[in-house]
Amino acid sequence: MLELEDVRSARERVAETARHTPLDYSHTFSRMTGAEVHLKLETFQRTGSFKIRGATNRIMTLSEEEKEAGVVTASAGNHAQGVALAATRSNVNSKIVMPEHAPISKVRATQNYGAETVLYGEDYDEAAERAHEIEEEEGRTYVHAFDDEKVMAGQGTIGLEIVDDLPDVDTVVVPIGGGGLIGGIATAIKGQNPDARIIGVQSEGASSVADSLQKGSVQTLDSVDTIADGIATRRVGYKNFDVIESRVDEVVTVSDSETAVALAYLLERGKTLVEGAGAVPLAAILGNKFDYDEDEIIVPVLSGGNIDMNVLTTVIMRGLVETGRYLKIKTVLKDRPGSLRQLLDVIAEAQANIYAIQHDRTSRDIAMNATEVELDLETRGQEHVDSLLESLRESGFDVEVLV
Repeated sequence: MLELEDVRSARERVAETARHTPLDYSHTFSRMTGAEVHLKLETFQRTGSFKIRGATNRIMTLSEEEKEAGVVTASAGNHAQGVALAATRSNVNSKIVMPEHAPISKVRATQNYGAETVLYGEDYDEAAERAHEIEEEEGRTYVHAFDDEKVMAGQGTIGLEIVDDLPDVDTVVVPIGGGGLIGGIATAIKGQNPDARIIGVQSEGASSVADSLQKGSVQTLDSVDTIADGIATRRVGYKNFDVIESRVDEVVTVSDSETAVALAYLLERGKTLVEGAGAVPLAAILGNKFDYDEDEIIVPVLSGGNIDMNVLTTVIMRGLVETGRYLKIKTVLKDRPGSLRQLLDVIAEAQANIYAIQHDRTSRDIAMNATEVELDLETRGQEHVDSLLESLRESGFDVEVLV
């Protein structure tokens, strides 16, 4: 099993490529939770994600023959970029298989770092099958995204940095996809501070670890469905699972809605852009998914910031909806002068702001003398939403909430 000395050796190898990322105390999230929250900002890492650490450690331990033959891997995006950059810096040819629906920003970034990309399959697991075929066909070395001790050791250098910067840390909260990140961090943290807790977080739509822990062996999901594409794997790695069983204290799950709220808070209040996988640790803290004490020193690992702009737009909107900052409603009015004005007067009195309004007389679902109105509204929180809806209904409007 991976040990602390493996992680310390990895730090020497990755030092010239990977940055020692900031550990930033958050007044906002500390005040919101009552804990002492320090954000580990791997969003500032080269390639925008922690993955460069493990990829660099793995490639630097290849033999000369393996380097000559080149490497291949599969990734949803972050590991792809890490392998591409690490390989290019070591003059090693790299070929990366990515799911067909991988964010275009991650595909282009991988190509810009010097790798050849192949788009294949619906998700990481199908891409990995194709990558292993290329491994056999071309004699390349497969650089696993997580189920590899050298990769795990590289990711564990984050844990060394956390202890260096915050020796009294009580709890470290880490996202789990395949388990390489948490396996490495747990080894580094527990090896230096056995009393510190390690909490793992998965998305509800990709939560293979809880079932695996319950059954005592690695279980594979039939499919995954989450906005956190960086941790959208059907199973945890076998080597990683052994470490999780022995060194991780608790594993919890968060919903996509909770992840979106955390991402929106980080963007608005923390001025920090993260991807879905990077937001799940904070989502677990804000959602009280595990017990913690007042003033407990907690470090959520914000693992990456490589989010596709189209996904970001959707996630921000979901976050605004979940926090009562955005409301879309529909109602039917009599098609006569003054009807719309009466509706708008109620909204204005409630001090909601109108983003957009759509007025439709042609809908087949309404009477000939009626008109359907949809409104996009800016609101100030869930209490404001509830108050607005109550005012509209008391004024005689039959309102349907669309989002």
